[in-house]
Amino acid sequence: MTSTRIERLTGLRTRLRSDQPTVGTWMQIPSPDVAELLASGGFDWVTIDLEHGAIARHQLPDLFRAIELHGAVPLARVALPDGSLCQQALDSGAVGVVIPRVESASQLTEIVAGCMWPPSGKRGVGFSRANLFGRMFEDYKTEAQQPLIVAQIESKNAVTSIASLLAVRGLDAVMIGPYDLSASLGVPGQVDHPDVRACVSEVLKACRKAGVPSGMHVVTPDPKRLEEEIAAGHRFLAYGVDAVFVSHTAQNPRGRR
Repeated sequence: MTSTRIERLTGLRTRLRSDQPTVGTWMQIPSPDVAELLASGGFDWVTIDLEHGAIARHQLPDLFRAIELHGAVPLARVALPDGSLCQQALDSGAVGVVIPRVESASQLTEIVAGCMWPPSGKRGVGFSRANLFGRMFEDYKTEAQQPLIVAQIESKNAVTSIASLLAVRGLDAVMIGPYDLSASLGVPGQVDHPDVRACVSEVLKACRKAGVPSGMHVVTPDPKRLEEEIAAGHRFLAYGVDAVFVSHTAQNPRGRR
């Protein structure tokens, strides 16, 4: 299991570093069946949403197993920018974490350290589901020192601090949270507002200069919009959300009677 996981992690990281787009999706419904359906849809990765989804920590191992079954990389978006929450997700089997509400380089540096085993960081070392409760402890040492780290850019402060954030060691990519960013700019939900798009452009420009991949969440499934974001230069793209996929299709085409 571990060799396959590290190979998939390395493959995803290599694609990001070679400027190739990766497309994953988002999951909020706590069902292994849903996780398996998403992972079998051809996505590079599936992120379990622990910030807004109705998912508990004890449910993570089964969700991650279902994702790995079809070759996708299992990631987790933690509820808060907190290293201990990252450790819990990683110990449960996530290959990487998406960190929300990142505001400063010092904050991100501390969190990244909490994601990695020594000597790379200061994450607690122990038996967990990620290393098959010790059975694959030796093999897991490599993965534990280099999980995929993605910081979310979701506020005016984060945009202002983007250059220093991109310089943090261990950061693999950043991902723009369009809804939180729009709220920070005083136009909640207006993800195409000129002020929001201007901030997105600023982040993208900084990422290109620093050589760090940028990402975007295309929340409402729209293939044309996905291609536009890829053409703009984003390389870590979340496409849709399980609940949104259901919401957009689970409707009586003839309307209410």
